[in-house]
Amino acid sequence: MYVIVCLVALGASFLTLFSGFGLSTLLMPAFALFFPLETAIAMTAVVHLANNVFKLALVGRKVDKEVLLKFALPGIAAAFVGAWLLTYFSELPSIASYAFGQRDFQISVVKVVIGLLMVGFAFLELLPRFEKMAFAKNWLPLGGAVSGFFGGLSGHQGALRSAFLSKAGLEKEGFIATGVAAAFLIDLTRLSVYANHLGTIGTDADWALVAAAIVAAFAGAFVGSRLLEKVTLRVVQLIVGVMLALVGVLLAVGLI
Repeated sequence: MYVIVCLVALGASFLTLFSGFGLSTLLMPAFALFFPLETAIAMTAVVHLANNVFKLALVGRKVDKEVLLKFALPGIAAAFVGAWLLTYFSELPSIASYAFGQRDFQISVVKVVIGLLMVGFAFLELLPRFEKMAFAKNWLPLGGAVSGFFGGLSGHQGALRSAFLSKAGLEKEGFIATGVAAAFLIDLTRLSVYANHLGTIGTDADWALVAAAIVAAFAGAFVGSRLLEKVTLRVVQLIVGVMLALVGVLLAVGLI
């Protein structure tokens, strides 16, 4: 368990350095192999938050406060809604079950919802048109709301956040720093909602594993910084998209 989660955290953080997103996308399924889905999402959020704090300490001075307010405030409100829906879905009974070999598998509402979302985001990542998609600056509040909602529900906010912020008239450093700050605020929001369910999440979670994943994520970012010029963004997007689609299907059919 430690080897799998830490290797995924290392690799996902490495990819995130290039793409601006992908840590939650790849790390959450690794946690979901060993923990209930809602617990896996909460544990992933802790690692994601710690990684964003680390990056914010490095680039926080470049944050565009005006853009951040327009984007993050609607995102925070929407993240509450998304996180609440996650906790609601997690309490619903399984909708189907089946046997494969000697194992029984459960198909739950929360797994179907998250799985379909992941497949949808995978198609967005793999479509060449989405790579070039961007939105005008006056769409920032809507972009923050959409990104925050999916961040709260499934942890997937980075791709949409990047698409909306890319047309906000920011320099490269400002774009990176403002995106990190927005992600940090949304992480705090969804963790505050997940905390209401610590009766189950706190019992199921392995916090030593979370700490190990945080260390591995920091290491991945460090290694990535040494190879920054050798990897193209499109290669990263293809890797994330393929893995996202695969794990989304496996979740939706109850195999993980």
